[in-house]
Parts: sequence; C-alpha cells; structure tokens
Amino acid sequence: MNIGTKMSIITGGKEISIETGKLAKQADGSVVLQMGNTVMLATVVASPTAKEGVDFLPLTVDYKEKFAAAGKIPGGFFRREARPTDSEILIMRLVDRALRPLFPDDYHAEVQLMIQLLAYDGEHQPDALCGLAASAALAVSNIPFGGPMSEVRVGRVNGEYIVNPTVSQMKEADMDVMVAGTIKDIVMLEGEMHEVSEMEMVEVIKIAHAAIIEQCKFQLELAAMIPSATPKREYSHETHNEDIKARVFDFCMDKCKEVARQGNPSKESRTTQFDSIKAEFMATLTEEETATLGGFVSIYFSDVKKKAIRNVMLHEGKRLDGRKFDEIRPIWAEVNYLPIVHGSAVFTRGETQSLTTLTLGGKMDEQMLDGVTHRGTEKFMLHYNFPPFSTGEARPLRGTSRREVGHGNLAQRALKNMLPTDYPYTVRLVSEILESNGSSSMATVCAGTLALMDGGVPIKAPVSGIAMGLIADDGKFVVLSDILGDEDHLGDMDFKVTGTAKGITACQMDIKVDGLPYEVLIQALEQAKAGRVHILNKITETLAVPNPELKPQTPRIEAFVVPNEMIGALIGPGGKIIQAMQKETNTIITIEEIEGGQGRVQVMSNNADDMNNAVGRIKSIAFPPTVEVDKEYEGKIKSLQAYGCFVEILPGVDGLIHISEFNWEKIAKMEDVCKEGDVIRFKVMGKDEKTKKWKLSRKVLLPRPERKEAPSA
Repeated sequence: MNIGTKMSIITGGKEISIETGKLAKQADGSVVLQMGNTVMLATVVASPTAKEGVDFLPLTVDYKEKFAAAGKIPGGFFRREARPTDSEILIMRLVDRALRPLFPDDYHAEVQLMIQLLAYDGEHQPDALCGLAASAALAVSNIPFGGPMSEVRVGRVNGEYIVNPTVSQMKEADMDVMVAGTIKDIVMLEGEMHEVSEMEMVEVIKIAHAAIIEQCKFQLELAAMIPSATPKREYSHETHNEDIKARVFDFCMDKCKEVARQGNPSKESRTTQFDSIKAEFMATLTEEETATLGGFVSIYFSDVKKKAIRNVMLHEGKRLDGRKFDEIRPIWAEVNYLPIVHGSAVFTRGETQSLTTLTLGGKMDEQMLDGVTHRGTEKFMLHYNFPPFSTGEARPLRGTSRREVGHGNLAQRALKNMLPTDYPYTVRLVSEILESNGSSSMATVCAGTLALMDGGVPIKAPVSGIAMGLIADDGKFVVLSDILGDEDHLGDMDFKVTGTAKGITACQMDIKVDGLPYEVLIQALEQAKAGRVHILNKITETLAVPNPELKPQTPRIEAFVVPNEMIGALIGPGGKIIQAMQKETNTIITIEEIEGGQGRVQVMSNNADDMNNAVGRIKSIAFPPTVEVDKEYEGKIKSLQAYGCFVEILPGVDGLIHISEFNWEKIAKMEDVCKEGDVIRFKVMGKDEKTKKWKLSRKVLLPRPERKEAPSA
C-alpha cells in the first residue's frame, strides 16, 4: 500500500504537516495539509498544451469549504454545497493573486487549482493555509512554476505579533494581515488594522516574510523527495517573428514616447492617439503581410507602448496625464445628492467616480451568515458594483464578479472599524462605479465615508483611500500616487492604502516585479500617507463632521437591555404579546439574548409617538412597578370565572376579585354584572398564602348600603 510522503514544519509555534502521494494521485500534484485538526486537500492539473489563440495564463483557483468539515449539514432545499460564498471567493482571490505572477510569462496552458476544506477544528483558520497548500501542490507536480510561494496571517494581540494566530487569539487582535511571498520577495499583501503607523506595517511584513521563507524552503525539501516533481514539463506556447517585432519597435517607439510625454489628462484622447500609431504601422504592411503577420502586431505594439510609457516616466519624469509623481488628480465631491435615501454621496477623482448610498435598517436586516467556519450575522455591509458603461464598454452582465466581491470587501474593511461600538442600526453601503480610470475601490472608501456622515452615522473619523504604483527598471524606480488604470496595467505594483488622519485602517498590495526593497516600500507608504491626508482634506471640505441628526425618512431605532427572565413575558405564549404590541404601535420589535444573562430589545419606528408607546409598554412589562397592598388601581378584566374575575393590576400582573368582593349585593353569576374587557377600579388587599395570587376587592371602594331595619312587630 502506498502510504505517501509526509513532512512537518513548525510555524508560529504550531505544527503544519503536508502529505503527498496518498490521495488524488491522478492529479498532476496533490497534497493534504493539516494544522491542529484543520485539514485541507489541494490539487492542481494543467492541460498538456495551450489552446489555439490563447495568449495569457488561463488559471482558475477554486476553494470550497465542505460543511461536513465542521459537522454541519448545508441549509437550503437541496442540502448540498452550492455556489461559492463571498468568504470562499475572497480566499480564492488571495491565492490567485499570489500565484499568478509566478508562472512563466509564456506559459498559456489551462491550469486548475482546487482546494477543499475537509476538516475544521474551529481554531486553526484555513484561509491562512490555502496559499501554502496550493504552492505545495504545484511544487510536487511537474508544472512550470516560479515558486515556491507561501502565505501567512500575522495578527497583533496586546502588542505581540503572532504568525497564523488561532480564532480565539484573533478576537483580541488590532491587526489582521495576510502576506504572501517567495524566498526572495513579497508578492501580495492584504489586511485591516486599527489606525496603525506606516512603520508598524513594515514590521508586520518583515515578520511574515521570515515565516514565508521557512515554509518555502520546506516545500523545496518536500519536492526533492518526489521523483515526478522534476524535471518540469517542457512547453512551447508562443511563436514570434523577430523581423516584424523590430519593425514595430523602430516605427512606433518614438511616436509612443511622444504621446506619453504630452501629459494628456483624457484617457479617451490618449487611447485614440495610440490607436492611430498602430493603424499607421498597419498601413505600411502589404496585404499578404497583414494576413500572415497582423496577429503579431498587436502583441508587439502593446510591448512597445508599455516600454515607451515606462521609459518616459523613469528617464524624463513625466506621467501619462501630466501630473507629478506624488500629485493627486482633481477631486470634487457632493453629499445629499439623492432624495429619499438615508444618505448619499458622489466622489469623483479624475476620471473615476463613485455614487454611494447609505441604508439604515434594524435587527431583521442583518445579513445571515451560514458557513462552515462562521455562523452568525453581519451588521455592516458594503456592496461594490462595476457596470460596463463605467469604462465605456458594452458587455453582458453575468452576476456579481469575483473582482466586485474583492473590491467591496477591501472598502468594507477600511470603514468597518470606524463605526461606533454597539451602533443599533444595520448599515448597508452600495457603491455604484459610474466612471473608472483607476482606484475605483479607493473612490468607494471616500464616497462611503461621505455617505455615512451625510446619513448622520457618528463614525469615529473620516477615512480616505489611495492607490499607489511603482515603475522600476535598470536600477531606477519611481513611486506613483493615485495611479491611473493604464499605470496599474503597465506598472510593477498596485498598493492600495486606506486610513484616517491618525493611521492605516486597511491595505491591499499586489507586486508584479522581482524584489521590492524595504526602502521602496517605506517610500510608497509615506507618499501614500501624504496623498491620504490631501484627500481627507477634500472630504472634510465637503462635510467636516457627521450630520447631527438622521434624515427625516430614516427609521428611528431605540435599543435597551432587559432582564433575561422577562424575555418570556415580553414575547408571550406563541409570540402573542410581542405581535400585538407591534400591530398596535406600528413598530418592529426584536429581542435577543446576550451575554451576562440579559436580553437586548430593539424597537424600530417611523413615528415618534409610536416609538414612545412601544417603548413604554415594553418597559412596563420588563421593569414592572411593585404591586402595593392597600393601594387603588384601575385595570381590565381579563377573564370571568364562576368564583370571580381575574383583573390586570399592572402589565403582566393579574389578581383575583372573588365574587363576594365585587359588589355588596349578592351576585348569582359574574356574567350578570361584568364582562371581559371592562375597566374597573379596585384595591389590593394582599396575597393569598396558598396560591400566591393577589387578592383584590372592588366592593371596598363602593358605598356600603345602609342596613335596613327589621319591621316592628
């Protein structure tokens, strides 16, 4: 029996084992990774050849959490795992962004990498292990790959940096950063933090990279034990024509440089100029050359265009749109743009524009999360939409893309820690990108800040965001602030940083170049800080502080804590009491148990009188005044019995008026003198020692009839 090959490494004081050769042996590469009792299977398969006409890497990364891994059964009608959740999509993106730059540029075979969570112990988080598992599967395969690569999470708990912290440890963390890299370089970074400094960010990266280096060496040792891992398969996925390449270079380079140095701020105008240069070259070809060599022209022209723009930046100090390297595009913003909605803002920076709306709801509006690794609710949602017209394109809509999920998540992480603690509302921001030419996720952060403040949400501080770029070649480099879409495409780094005036709240970095010296990273962070402050000033010029009041159309919410033992009294049998209160007061009332033996009540209403009515009724039940003996009360008859009637003394507290205590006159049947619903006055006489019921009397409040004298004999 093949028992496979298994090795272990200690990372952050925790053992990680990787086994190969036992499961999924028909895949090109497969490994089983385990930390604690969290187990995952990673497999990779690459097509033997590239499909005709494919000039890119068709890499697919899929991650699936199996409900059985945590001893759960999926919800829904079919009771099986369905489309990926947002959480799974975000993990796929983390792995994809780290792996993709490490494949050879000329490798175009279809690659499918699948990661499955098979067991989850509730403490060791799988997202921090997926990058290592994916890279290990590639390492033990014969697929060409420039790794190994690994990912780790770094959390800071009480000032201590912890690599791959547990779920329990992360509950107290003020930094949560995922870092990916190779033995030489950092290739990807993403995280959220509580207003930290730039040097604290650099410290996190250094700690993470030390762990990544050890894990990469570990993968090399593992691969060396697998005979099929070497040599890597040979391939030939590109053909070239050196003659046409030289002709395109000679004809187009200087012309492209001229367009690049013009400093034209219009993307459309620049695109037209570059297209004209390409058309001019095509006109120099014969019909036969066009038919046989035309396909090479687009490839080589893109290369020439990229080199020309980069050369002008590095050696002439000029950006495509004429800005200085640290200059931010023109900004204008407006709040309260839309009627009816609970808050709105437009934020425009250059040719990138976000229209963001705010909606405030109650407890019932929270997003239900029913996953393998997390089950609960989410009170703050941020959704990012990127329609095709924002870039002047016409293409079909295929539902929410992975990119939209990722950009929305980054903006959400940037803003969520600025919401006030225990804010009673459920908050939803929706960013509609109406124009896009770089940094649309950062425009979402800025527009989201303004929409929150416009809606009267008392955020702790406004947040701004900026995307930084890098051009590096021949030992020279320039760091670019507020990059354009073209600068992102042709550059070597996309580094998004969000924060307040006090510090960084979230970041995301993708690096496309080998080697990023820490001095370059520090310069990028410091330059980003200056840009963030500039943008923050533009935000506060538009709206300095949150509006003191909610908009008139926003529903009002009151929340308060009640004793746990009173929850049942508030709900009533079968929900009778709470349903009646909601109907009679036109409110929405929710009750949930919280820690400390208490219940949290939330009341949502569009009317102040209804709100006061509902809150008063709830508090009268949850905090009932004490019934006092010898005191008069007025209450409603709740039920009639042969021996008397039960009357409500206080909400939720009843007492008995015995038939003999209702009138001075003798009563044959209670139905003859009263009915259910009648409101009467009575006096509390005391408590029955046996039944513990309150004894009431109506007749003591009535005039006592005069005694009739007996007739004389």
